[in-house]
Amino acid sequence: MPADTSSNDPATTTPMPTPSRTAGAPDRATSPTPAAAHPTSANHPDCRNRTAGNEVKAAVTEAYRRSFPRFIHIQPVPHQFFYGQCDGVRYAATRFEPTPGATHEELVGMQDEGSATKYFRSTSSGGWTYLTTDGFPRGPQGCGDIAQIPEALSEIWGSCPVVQ
Repeated sequence: MPADTSSNDPATTTPMPTPSRTAGAPDRATSPTPAAAHPTSANHPDCRNRTAGNEVKAAVTEAYRRSFPRFIHIQPVPHQFFYGQCDGVRYAATRFEPTPGATHEELVGMQDEGSATKYFRSTSSGGWTYLTTDGFPRGPQGCGDIAQIPEALSEIWGSCPVVQ
């Protein structure tokens, strides 16, 4: 399941990935989880799921807008935002949906674009960068089929299931 909890603290992680609420909802305070309970992969202990607050979601959305400037009125689809880190590199995966004010062209464009998961990365020295989009049809391993996403992180994310 996607990660989305309520802290903007980059060091906060969730014990199990939990579904996103809404892209625009305010973050709620949560208690830090003991380090032993952080989801990691046995194959790669430096990968972990992270909390995705509104600040991260906004930065990822802006990275997608920079790459696809025709999509202005978009937001991450609720329950479809994944956020994690491996070896100091942060990764995110989400699908987008139109927001109020979307133009006819945006609505038509999002019919196909909105059904595909987009993938992003960010390092401590830079902002978020769009990497790629799922193929049509989506691969059987979900984000595990995306070469730019570490296999260990895909495992933690449960292969990025699409929630209907």
